[in-house]
Amino acid sequence: MDPTVSDRVARFATAIGPQPDEVISEMDAHAEEQNFPHVGPAVGGWLSLLVRTTGAKSVFEFGSGFGYSAYWFARELPSDGEIVLTDLDPDNLEQAREYLDRGGYLDQATIEAGDAIDTVKQYDGPFDIVLIDNEKHRYREAFEAVREKVSSGGLIVADNAMTSGAIEFDALAELVDGADTETTESTRGMADYLRTVNDDPAFETALLPLGEGVAVSHKR
Repeated sequence: MDPTVSDRVARFATAIGPQPDEVISEMDAHAEEQNFPHVGPAVGGWLSLLVRTTGAKSVFEFGSGFGYSAYWFARELPSDGEIVLTDLDPDNLEQAREYLDRGGYLDQATIEAGDAIDTVKQYDGPFDIVLIDNEKHRYREAFEAVREKVSSGGLIVADNAMTSGAIEFDALAELVDGADTETTESTRGMADYLRTVNDDPAFETALLPLGEGVAVSHKR
């Protein structure tokens, strides 16, 4: 994990947040062993809490990987709730299916292989929570594809709002402040997304500085 948010803070946030179960602990170990990027338990606990506090019944994910964030969401969904997982890699989704099945949440999951932005066009919504965690330079495209499908009072949760392997935090901060600087495509994509959602009068956005940064946007 990038040191922009210290390991000490992450451990402390995990200790006081919702606790992982056996399956989540195994997923954490898998991510560490495979060096697979995931939000981690400090952010995962917040995902569960967002479902609980909003009473969400429908979740859509742009980029689900092996199902880590989906599992945290599913823990708090009602029995008639639904979460849509997407990923370009069918092998990732097969792992997600196995983890969700072991946790008892598979019946609430719809699993879609392919490009998430194409997939969301097949759904009418509304979605109570949307997670954006696909290619960083396409975050704005994902937002525009789902914007009208978010329920009133719903949330858009964007991971990597501060950093990731391809995002340079200092350059991102300069871009968000209105300066121009040479940086990566992913950093520019994240800055574009943050400016877009901040300028949208239908949404109010705040930053959760855990993991690699999470921007939470509430639809008024």
